[in-house]
Amino acid sequence: MPSSVSAIALLLFVTLGYAALCAASPFGRCHKCHGWGFAMKTDRKGRAKRGKHCRRCDGTGQRIRIGRHLFNVVSRIYRDGTR
Repeated sequence: MPSSVSAIALLLFVTLGYAALCAASPFGRCHKCHGWGFAMKTDRKGRAKRGKHCRRCDGTGQRIRIGRHLFNVVSRIYRDGTR
């Protein structure tokens, strides 16, 4: 019984922490370009150089977090339903 209570408390703590993170910082780094906004390439000598523009984040290096996206969808549906 005590282990289930602690598991529920841990799950609640993680959920509220992620909700606070999404509220404070709705954007995270892009997974494809790692927040650079472009891919890294190497030339024939092995030196790093700037590659193509990242299509996933449109070169900003940022993406919207899943929790923030879900919040935006729910609030949009609620707003459209109460008009």
